[in-house]
Amino acid sequence: MTLPPYAELRRHFVRLAIVSAWVGLAAAAPAPPDLNGVWANNNSGASGDGSTSALPLRLEPKARVDAYRALVAPTGETPGGVCLGAGMPSAILGGASYPLEIIQRPDQITFIYELHGEVRRIYFGARNAAPEDRIPGRNGYSSGRWEGDTLVVETDNLIDQVDGRLPHSETAKVTERYRVTRDDKGGRRLTVDVTLTDPAFYTEPVKVTKFWTLIPNGRLLPYECAEEVWRNRLAELSRKAAP
Repeated sequence: MTLPPYAELRRHFVRLAIVSAWVGLAAAAPAPPDLNGVWANNNSGASGDGSTSALPLRLEPKARVDAYRALVAPTGETPGGVCLGAGMPSAILGGASYPLEIIQRPDQITFIYELHGEVRRIYFGARNAAPEDRIPGRNGYSSGRWEGDTLVVETDNLIDQVDGRLPHSETAKVTERYRVTRDDKGGRRLTVDVTLTDPAFYTEPVKVTKFWTLIPNGRLLPYECAEEVWRNRLAELSRKAAP
């Protein structure tokens, strides 16, 4: 059916208005904050405690964690002693004074922890692997999204782990919320609120906050854990081979 000229003109302007509205919304959307750079571990004001007495652990998981800690207490054994990374969420919360490097792209953010050279890749949108292709591990699988100026990272596909600061089951889920603020001296500060949700281990979600401070022109140093282990092994073999 042929529309009268005024009707066709009106439809044209309606379409133009819709397109303009979408373009305006896209242009008004703020760019996410720049997280690129090397960030120093700054625990000032951080909250959270890794002792089992402070964690709302259920009875059976608490017994398992206590048994593990009693086992390694005499020698101070840790996963890091055999070059094994801390896993999630301990990788965020530990690290002593070791820094973190963040490399940011539109479809991916990469976290590189100097301690153990541990790497986490956080994918966005279509860059994510299909659920059936996600391999469980100590760091699990992490996907990210922006909520305004807050980076939200959700991690699942973890494994049962009692040797971390925050022990958890294989069904645990970790949510991280990163925001850039300013410290007392005006420097850039990265605040991360971590929530561990694991009904199999805990009676309620566990929440911890940690801070990082930007290091201008910062760089990570090599962390060759395996090199030291290999040299110690060679020394041990030499002692055994000695007459």
